[in-house]
Amino acid sequence: MDSDTATAVLTTLDSVRPWQEDFYRDLHAHPELSHQERRTAANVAARLRETGCEVHESVGGTGVVGILRHGDGPTVMLRADMDALPVREQTGLPYASTQTAEDGTAVMHACGHDVHVTCLLGAMTLMAQAPETWSGTLVAVFQPAEETADGARGMVEDRLAALVGTADVAMAQHVLPFTAGAVMTRSGPTLSAADSMKITVHGRGAHGSMPQAAVDPVVLAAMIVVRLQTVVAREVAPGDTAVLTVGSIQAGTKSNVIPDHAVLQLNVRTYDENTRTTVLGAIERIVRAECKASGSPRDPEFELFDRYPLTDNDAGVTDCVVAAFADFFGDRAGHLPQQSASEDFSDIPAAFGTPYTYWGIGGIDPATYQAAEQAGRVAQDIPVNHAANFAPVLQPTLDTGTQALVVAALAWLNHDLAPSAPEHR
Repeated sequence: MDSDTATAVLTTLDSVRPWQEDFYRDLHAHPELSHQERRTAANVAARLRETGCEVHESVGGTGVVGILRHGDGPTVMLRADMDALPVREQTGLPYASTQTAEDGTAVMHACGHDVHVTCLLGAMTLMAQAPETWSGTLVAVFQPAEETADGARGMVEDRLAALVGTADVAMAQHVLPFTAGAVMTRSGPTLSAADSMKITVHGRGAHGSMPQAAVDPVVLAAMIVVRLQTVVAREVAPGDTAVLTVGSIQAGTKSNVIPDHAVLQLNVRTYDENTRTTVLGAIERIVRAECKASGSPRDPEFELFDRYPLTDNDAGVTDCVVAAFADFFGDRAGHLPQQSASEDFSDIPAAFGTPYTYWGIGGIDPATYQAAEQAGRVAQDIPVNHAANFAPVLQPTLDTGTQALVVAALAWLNHDLAPSAPEHR
């Protein structure tokens, strides 16, 4: 990609910035939970129509698709997620959310999806204003319900393939707790696969003074938790990576009543299918064995939910984007460490058989980040995604995210220099 082309498209960023910042503040102040993004979707669709996009609403529920068609060339898909989280905001921002969901739950854009939406709208606007610089089809996918791991699949199962046809490449980005202005990429496994599991183990209830009459599911659950700590330490190879967290145990109602069941909820993060299979299999084996050892009167029950795919960046696509970022951003372009967070974005390109890449942009005030880094307190002082005080700085975060999307899209759509369709690896 010729950086002069990107510079030409981005010359009008100054005219886009004021409405982008207003749009962001409004979106941040009015977050909506997964599958409830109706106001957000309506505002996105209205803005896309102003750019001249072909707009399709209610895709996969509340999803929105905007399409710019300009001559022959590849089809490039850019995706942003729209949903917020059930978190009570503690940022102190003048545009902080005071919203509640339909059931009264406090809601906040604690993961930065408001940044993603705003940047993609800006990028589509800039590309629409400079048709002489590119050729092909640019598709913007505004996805609901990333936080519940089913929004991408919902759009695929609804009309996305029929609307888009065959995409040559798909790309997405995420704001992260790094220095604002930075753009970071990597090839290969980038975000972990994730599996949440609900396990119900059964005992026999009794009075707390007569434990001999019981099969205590609290003790059973405790033994399971302890034994699960050996899975990563003793069943995963040292060079592989896995995280197993028991996040919830619920049992009983009173101090002197031994309950008849306990419920555990746990989460697993892995970076390849073999490790994923090993860990999930070990969990089931251990739970069943502990139940048998405790004399449990019923078999345990297992429920998998919130399952996220591995985000595995295609090497060819990533190399192309890395070169484009280095050319445009210079030393602000860097290497993204492997992330243990998870995403459902890759469900979309997987359904198309389309190679993809996914990168990160920083959102933390550079002076704040540098001070924390120098003090060795990044983990303690820098709010991370999903925290109640996570608040990306408005600028240069929005500018950087918008620029990154434009630069990446032009790496494929610049009609003079665009590469041929990438071979999926």
